[in-house]
Amino acid sequence: MVKALGKTKFEPLMHISKRSDIEKWKSWLIRIGAGVLGLFVCAIVSAIFTKSFGGFFSSLFVGVFGSERRIWKLIKDIAILLCLALAVTPAFKMKFWNIGAEGQTIIGCLMSVICVHYLGGSLPNAALLVIMFLAAVAGGALWAVIPALFKAKWNTNETLFTLMMNYVGMQLVSFAINSWDTTGHAMYGNLTTGLFPSVGGNQYAINIIIAVVMTIAVFIYLRFSKHGYELTVVGESVNTAKYIGINVKKVIIRTMLVSGALCGIVGLMIVSGDAKTITPSVVSGRGFTAILVSWLAHFSPIGMVLTSFIVVFITQGAGQVSTDFDLGSGAFADMIAGVFLFFIIACEFFINYKVKFNMSHGIFKPLKKAQERRAAKKAAKEIVADNLGDALAADVVEDKISDEEEKG
Repeated sequence: MVKALGKTKFEPLMHISKRSDIEKWKSWLIRIGAGVLGLFVCAIVSAIFTKSFGGFFSSLFVGVFGSERRIWKLIKDIAILLCLALAVTPAFKMKFWNIGAEGQTIIGCLMSVICVHYLGGSLPNAALLVIMFLAAVAGGALWAVIPALFKAKWNTNETLFTLMMNYVGMQLVSFAINSWDTTGHAMYGNLTTGLFPSVGGNQYAINIIIAVVMTIAVFIYLRFSKHGYELTVVGESVNTAKYIGINVKKVIIRTMLVSGALCGIVGLMIVSGDAKTITPSVVSGRGFTAILVSWLAHFSPIGMVLTSFIVVFITQGAGQVSTDFDLGSGAFADMIAGVFLFFIIACEFFINYKVKFNMSHGIFKPLKKAQERRAAKKAAKEIVADNLGDALAADVVEDKISDEEEKG
């Protein structure tokens, strides 16, 4: 705090500036360090409840890699989360904040189940799956293009619009289930038709294949296609896009059609290759988690493979810790996952920004005085030592500094 022109001026404690020169290996070193530190803190938090520090790590890794079934569950969950992250990426790269992946996916689920409900048993499974695919893509795209049209035409807030569409989609699923249910339990039973066939004896193989194909397709779309270039320009500057002749409204609508269609495909994956039924919560919040996965990967489809693995790994492993130590519901697992992801997200701040503390701030005065005292003491020792010797110099200097402090 300083006084200037009769006014008191408060100086900031720290200055935050954008980094532009950090080397790639340093950024990855920060990320790895954040991950290790995050696991260590999670173990400490776990030990508070379980009284076992090492037990956290053993349960964490056993819960993910402890059996073949758990490994396949890991891969299956990665595939679905990865596809959802890929689905939201075109819109976010364009800076259209599509928070509606949850709803677009559940509409894809609903359209798939509608096909099964009315056509199941009357068509071969292969033909039924093709119809389900087309219906899911159409449903997801339709659900996504509605807020896109409003944004393009009336510049509405896409964040609120897409968020509200999630709840409308869930209520539509509840209405459909209540209409179809004849038992009064408001539940839709497991599907017996319209399921993905096993490949090599594995029931999740089709989901994994779809995830691989979608990753490659989205990578090519964003990196090498004209559409990918246009949505990137719109995301960087709408005025620049208009100046070079890009139809911004058209790009918004087209991109959301793509994003919604991909969400619809994920809906089919959930119905035919994972849950094999439908409920209002069948997507389980993964539409929101996918936004985090995409952002952590800097909207890179290849990077999303790693970030999807990290999120699913900590979630699945924390669930096993909760089970092994009898910690009740999934609240503990969610807490552990949240602590770990906090470190992963926070490290991105330190990668992108530089924090410099203002050492002239009042809070650092005691530290500054201590540093000055040590420097003066060292300098005095060197002067006196030349004449009296090291041992005697230390005593003389200490007594001199103590006398000065008492006087001060």
